[in-house]
Amino acid sequence: MSPQQVNHQHLTPLSFLARTAQTFPDKNALVYRDQSWTYAQFAARVNQLASALQSWGLQKGDRVAFLCPNIPPMAEAHFGVPLAGGVLVAINIRLAAQDIRYILNNAGARILFVDTELAHLVEQVRSQLTTVEEIVNIVDPLATTAHEPISGLEYESFLATGTTESIEPALVEEQELISINYTSGTSGKPKGVMYTHRGAYLNALGEALEVGLDSRSVYLWTLPMFHCNGWCFSWAVVAMGGTQVLLRKFFPKTVISLLMQEKVTHFCGSPTILIMLVNDPAIKKLQLTQPLKVTTAGAPPSPTIIQASEELGIEIFHVYGLTETYGPHSICEWQQPWDNLPLEERARLKARQGVPYIHAAEMRVVDKQMQDVPADGETLGEVVMRGNNVMKGYYNDPEATEFAFRGGWFHSGDLAVVYPNGYIELRDRAKDIIISSGVNISTIEIERAIYQNPAVLEVAVVAIPDAKRGEVPKAFVTLKPDVQVTETEILSFCRQNLAQFKCPKAVEFRDLPKTATGKVQKFLLRELVHK
Repeated sequence: MSPQQVNHQHLTPLSFLARTAQTFPDKNALVYRDQSWTYAQFAARVNQLASALQSWGLQKGDRVAFLCPNIPPMAEAHFGVPLAGGVLVAINIRLAAQDIRYILNNAGARILFVDTELAHLVEQVRSQLTTVEEIVNIVDPLATTAHEPISGLEYESFLATGTTESIEPALVEEQELISINYTSGTSGKPKGVMYTHRGAYLNALGEALEVGLDSRSVYLWTLPMFHCNGWCFSWAVVAMGGTQVLLRKFFPKTVISLLMQEKVTHFCGSPTILIMLVNDPAIKKLQLTQPLKVTTAGAPPSPTIIQASEELGIEIFHVYGLTETYGPHSICEWQQPWDNLPLEERARLKARQGVPYIHAAEMRVVDKQMQDVPADGETLGEVVMRGNNVMKGYYNDPEATEFAFRGGWFHSGDLAVVYPNGYIELRDRAKDIIISSGVNISTIEIERAIYQNPAVLEVAVVAIPDAKRGEVPKAFVTLKPDVQVTETEILSFCRQNLAQFKCPKAVEFRDLPKTATGKVQKFLLRELVHK
């Protein structure tokens, strides 16, 4: 054995399961309704999936697509596919058939595993799939809608072609791809973001360290696993020997029940998820017998929702990142002197996006000349990052990769300010900022003000054309159930809490369009404005 082999081992999340299955073989790895699997059983099924893929003919680097909710096969795929030498492509289950077709063809997936509840989407485009050679049906008896399976093998039958015996990872170099995650494609076609074994390993450990995962942790899957591989918690929980509680579909009442029944210690979700939970009537029955830590990101959470969550005894971890950074890249690292501040002030501080993760290395806010903006809490600049959890690049798109990495940094497209203590705070996406009479107006600032109105459940602000000022804000508001408030009352509330030039010119009451991960799709609201 050479010196290099003695003192070097490739960083890969596959090592997490190997260690944990040996250390905690009889501990529950997965819980799904009334079923559970120990780590020994989980590892055996992962080995079966990997060996079945290899027996099928999977070659190193081949893309394997999964289109299914947060159910056991999705957890198994995060280890079984890379163990076989494949690259996992977990697809957004809320996409239209044509979007699914585009991703499968763009990724060049050879084999597709699909939940039968989503099979009709694949059937619509099956004749247009240029690389898929095999479709495997995942039959989940807990599916709420029955659809005919696609002709082909069933998941358990496919697994039966493999062996439960341990197989050696087909890994040669830690910079090999472990997954490709497609962006939401809100402006143009979705791009395939490439994750490596090394990046996934480090990001998973960063998650575990920052939110305090350990072998006693019980993690509830409210965040889709197809989104940034579940912010890498699909690997992080296994690294620490925790238990994953799987959830096919998010219902606030079900989640509240599971928090108590399974003694959940951690979950992740967008501010929208928190809003739905704290405003559901079932929340009155929540009685926590264990500390509950919730990691939120996806959109800047308002201090109002942070305060409402922490009043229930939930500790909020506010993180920030993008698909291109394996999910979270920064966290509002808590400072002990803040403990004694009033709850409202603590919530305001926690709404900041903070500083880079332990493993993430660097994050700056820069002007157009790539110079750092003053740390004055006022000057806007673009957030740029680099470090261990920045993507390898966009799959088969060197031009987009070069543009995203210009100047030696990943450009987020997010606008922020920096405070004197070095913490950043997002003010807007570059495409969402409102320029009114030559002055920048942050839609996030307006949304936070409107969230303080007790009648408001959700709000999103976009620009509308204005003959005098170029563009002005318009607020789209969803009210809480059984509450009535008028446009005039919302506008009056804004005038009491915002500078006059920042106040919306109009308010429209409606449900907000969202992505599968709870992000408001402002581009759809802008389309409504310009119809």
